[in-house]
Amino acid sequence: MNDPREAQCQDDADALHGQFDDVWGNPRGWRALTIVNHTTLGLRFMVTGLCFFVFGLLLAMLMRTQLALPGNAFMGPETFNQVFTMHGTVMMFLFAVPMMEGLAVYLIPKMLGARDLVFPRLSSLGYWCYLFGGLIICSSLLLGIAPNAGWFMYTPLSSAAHSPGVNADFWLLGITFVEISAVSAGVELVVSILRTRAEGMALNKMPIYAWYILTMAMMIVIGFPPLILGSILLELERAAGLPFFEVARGGDPLLWQHLFWLFGHPEVYIIFLPAAGIVSTLLPVFCGRPLVGYRAVVLGVISTGFISFGLWVHHMFTVGIPQLAQAFFSAASMLVAIPTAIQVFSWIATLWLGKPRYNVPMLWLIGFLIIFVCGGLTGVMLALVPFDWQVHDTQFVVAHFHYVLIGGMLFPLIAGLYYWLPHFSGRMASERLGKWGFWLVFIGFNMTFLIMHWTGLLGMPRRVYTYETGLGWDMPNLISSIGSFIMVIGIATLLLDLILHYRYGKPAGQNPWQADTLEWATSLPPNPYNFVSLPKITDRHPLWRDPNLRESIARGDHALTVIDHGRRETWGVDPLTGKVREIVHLPGNSWLPFIAACCIAVLCLSLLTKVYLLALVACFASVVVLLRWSWENGAHPKAAPDAKTQPHEPPLHSRTCDGPGLWGMGVTLLSNGALYLSLLFGWFYLWTVAPNWQVPDAPVFNHWLLLASALLLSVATPWHRRVLARLRLGDDRGLFNCEVGLAIIGLAQAALLLWALRSEALQPTVRAHDAVIFVMLAYSFGHALLAGILSALQALRVRIGYVSAEAPYEPLVVAQFWYYSLGVLWVSYFAIALFPPAFGGS
Repeated sequence: MNDPREAQCQDDADALHGQFDDVWGNPRGWRALTIVNHTTLGLRFMVTGLCFFVFGLLLAMLMRTQLALPGNAFMGPETFNQVFTMHGTVMMFLFAVPMMEGLAVYLIPKMLGARDLVFPRLSSLGYWCYLFGGLIICSSLLLGIAPNAGWFMYTPLSSAAHSPGVNADFWLLGITFVEISAVSAGVELVVSILRTRAEGMALNKMPIYAWYILTMAMMIVIGFPPLILGSILLELERAAGLPFFEVARGGDPLLWQHLFWLFGHPEVYIIFLPAAGIVSTLLPVFCGRPLVGYRAVVLGVISTGFISFGLWVHHMFTVGIPQLAQAFFSAASMLVAIPTAIQVFSWIATLWLGKPRYNVPMLWLIGFLIIFVCGGLTGVMLALVPFDWQVHDTQFVVAHFHYVLIGGMLFPLIAGLYYWLPHFSGRMASERLGKWGFWLVFIGFNMTFLIMHWTGLLGMPRRVYTYETGLGWDMPNLISSIGSFIMVIGIATLLLDLILHYRYGKPAGQNPWQADTLEWATSLPPNPYNFVSLPKITDRHPLWRDPNLRESIARGDHALTVIDHGRRETWGVDPLTGKVREIVHLPGNSWLPFIAACCIAVLCLSLLTKVYLLALVACFASVVVLLRWSWENGAHPKAAPDAKTQPHEPPLHSRTCDGPGLWGMGVTLLSNGALYLSLLFGWFYLWTVAPNWQVPDAPVFNHWLLLASALLLSVATPWHRRVLARLRLGDDRGLFNCEVGLAIIGLAQAALLLWALRSEALQPTVRAHDAVIFVMLAYSFGHALLAGILSALQALRVRIGYVSAEAPYEPLVVAQFWYYSLGVLWVSYFAIALFPPAFGGS
């Protein structure tokens, strides 16, 4: 007979879970579009990424069919160029990065003991932007007008003179749309990892996977803006005639390569690091011991991320750069092997000291180690300038980066998917099908790309749609094509296993792999809130230390179990120590992210079709929706229906001066600053390198207008800082007047900058010099206008009572934007007006 006390405890736990389901539950039907929960969004990212992967794989098969035989007429050159460009674009932009971000979005809160990511609506916006942007790009192939200049879109091939249709515009606008998603997820992950962990989880106690994702997210935040800027500049050149990359009017096509590879080489590690994080997470589980050298691996991960930003010219050794630069970037390209080797040796040591279990995920990890080490060795070969000259733009390079990207990303990803599959579905996959899939993919992959090294050494160039017989390339190409089809059969086997296991897989136990990390303390599949009570975690391996932790969490034995206020809550902690500082209340389901993404999609499509009036309307609608989104924050009743907390609990984050929004704004401005610094780099690069850089005899606009704009805000800044200092001390006197004054200043700044933009002497379509100045002024104009609007909204919120001494949070967030705008104004003034060589001075 059951113990009545146990039955009562179970009833209490069930009632508590029911209350949490009422607040956190996901709606069905059309309202499923409003879901902002990270579990659902992470799965959406991964399923969408998997669909794009299958699409990209089909494009690869079309190329291998074309290249299987010499003189093949299966595809013409134009079709091949479109398929080639779309294959690289889909795999790099629509599969690799979003898939890894989606897995991180799903796992990170669970691993860190949180209930959700810190900005759920931002995650939702990121997903819809990713989906819509990807569909726009892929639709171009179905319409026969896909991009055809290569997935790297080198100028001048992608410029209007050589690609006159809308093919390249699909790439430029669609990729910029998708990049919004990537940067959004990057900001979300950085702030969530730093500020919403379990109580007591100091940085040095985080799961190793979180370190990899933190580094990856920071690299996205800093590394993606150069490509976003490059895409904007190239689209402006194509649509409006601003000559950033046209030599005759003072531009330089190599500027595109610099901007692209400032993004492109870090992206290799953005893809690799989360995959390596999967390896570092799974190996200890299947070896039955902690990872060897945790601190050394963390240092290696951070070093890899840092060094990767100094390698972009590694891809440009043959474009004519100075020998000193070649030597520097060659050395840097080899230097990055050191922190990577630290991780490899840690994995080997863990295998050596443990007792490995060779389940399906472990097979993929061993395959990864073999293939990635081979890819790393060919990478060191390509870092040597003389060798790179010999094999540049040959099939050898294609083989190398497939070894690095497929071996370094796809193999660990499949290992991770098999490992976490019980988490997604509550069922186990088939060991037999999994092993068949592994061996088919492993054999097919090496047949395809190991042979391709040989083809490249024989001189076969990349990006060619056919070749003549008798050059020694016939048999290697045929073997590579056969191998690619074997690999695809393996992938199909894995997909079949994935589909079948949802219906026929054996039910999984609560911790089927005997894992150590906290995500296995949830139910399988997990509830939307992950944990009904939030435990204190002071160990890197919480489930090895306390195997009964899942049961105590489910009973509600830990913290933050009150839910009758209707808020979604998780802990806000100190970034270093993990000490609880506040309760972060999270927004619920909302239509606003979906509507905002739809407006941005209309903007993108109207720019593609050159219906600029509709584009203007869509841009205005996007801003209105995003501002409406920002209105439901802080002390707004929908954001915090009840501001009361329990006597022993800290305050809500919106009632403090250091909530996650400050960190979110800071990280966003870091990304914004990377974009601006890329623009500044373009200004100085063109002045230094462009062969026909044309400097006008007189200034092209009134510099005093820019100076007056900077001085106007500089004079107001001390007043602003004094008001905010009083607000931090609980005194909101003068806050309303200050926000009104800042709103007026922002609008006045915008008017001055608009006046400067309308200068008759400024001819952005005539000279690259003027075009860069035009973009810099437009950038500052947009920031000044937005800052003024944000301050006006803050003044209104002060008047209503949403911002006050009791809720001081929001003005401090907006203040960061003001200070950033001020810094940009002064830097622009010094770069444009006071940099003497720019105007022919000494």
